[in-house]
Amino acid sequence: MTSRTMLVFWVFFSTCLSGAPAGADVIVTTAVELSEAIIQANAGGDPTILLRDGAYTLSDALWVEAPGVTVRSLSANRAAVIIEGQGMAGDVTHVFNVAGANFMVRDVTLRRVSQHAVQLQGQLNADAPIIRNVVIQDTFEQMVKVAYDSAHPEAGSDNGIVEDCLFEYTAGIGPQYYIGGVDAHNARNWIIRRNTFRGIRSPGDGYADPAINFWSNSQDTLVEKNLIINCDRGISFGLGRRGHVRGIIRNNMIYHDTSEGFADVGISLQTASDAQVYNNTVFFEHSYPNAIEYRFRGTTGALIANNLTNRAIALRDGASGTVSHNVTGALAGWFVNPAAGNLHLKSPVPTVVDQGMPIPGLTDDFDGHTRPQGRGIDIGADEFRTSAAPAVLLLLLGE
Repeated sequence: MTSRTMLVFWVFFSTCLSGAPAGADVIVTTAVELSEAIIQANAGGDPTILLRDGAYTLSDALWVEAPGVTVRSLSANRAAVIIEGQGMAGDVTHVFNVAGANFMVRDVTLRRVSQHAVQLQGQLNADAPIIRNVVIQDTFEQMVKVAYDSAHPEAGSDNGIVEDCLFEYTAGIGPQYYIGGVDAHNARNWIIRRNTFRGIRSPGDGYADPAINFWSNSQDTLVEKNLIINCDRGISFGLGRRGHVRGIIRNNMIYHDTSEGFADVGISLQTASDAQVYNNTVFFEHSYPNAIEYRFRGTTGALIANNLTNRAIALRDGASGTVSHNVTGALAGWFVNPAAGNLHLKSPVPTVVDQGMPIPGLTDDFDGHTRPQGRGIDIGADEFRTSAAPAVLLLLLGE
């Protein structure tokens, strides 16, 4: 092998190890280049678009109709690549409006649009999207929206993943009541995990939509290990009579401070059949009386177990289910730092540690630590350990 051949080989090998992009990927530096790259991808061009660090201020929404389009930062630093509209009252409605399947956006910040940062067109079968390690800020409506056509329930967005993201209003409160984090209609088999939601609060006219809301016959949603801080409502399966089928809500931490506003329930089942709500921790310092509610006659077969709260678990409007092994009298002193949303146990509370019931599929906690650590499952999102552990929480908090 000649020295030149060896050099070429070494450059190729080093590139593979470093994770640098393949030569065919499109690398962009400006908003105009980004828009053109999306147009070319829709026309059959390269579907992987890499963004150099910088701000990309759009003049129009990015319409994605080709399958398999990926948009991500070259540096993998989500704070260093900002794709934004013209403000919450501006003319740019979306960052990404997606009709194609297998769309991915990761390692970027999306913000300042007049509707949604990402909208999935479920009625066009925009299946298997992935939103990973993304910051979403300051949208005038829900941040991630899954749309549908009620006349064609056979069409929907399936198998979506939203993970390791931050959803927030930087002012600590939203611009209106019609806002939310992830709002999905007729979505099936979605996973929402390890995200932080902050400040999804209405300034007036009634409460904001939940931080996480799956309804209109959504099915088999998994919501786990999310941190929800100072949002009017936390997690909902179903809304009113537009329900949800099966699904799991587990290992989430939900906190709200003393600000009243339109603060409401932490976890809600509404016309939700056969849903499971277990091992969540909800701590409120406002006056709303219920941490968890299950409502309406369409809510049947619910399992609500092993939850740790300081407010009631309430049956409303003819719902039915099994409620077991919950603790609803939590005190602030039990937790490391409630005001920061850190609802890890400060010490082993006898009524909480080892007092939960085993549930199929419950194998870890909010931080991914194995359950049980002792002779039984702990109640709440945190499985108490003697070693300091909340690295995942620090990541979620952006510290």
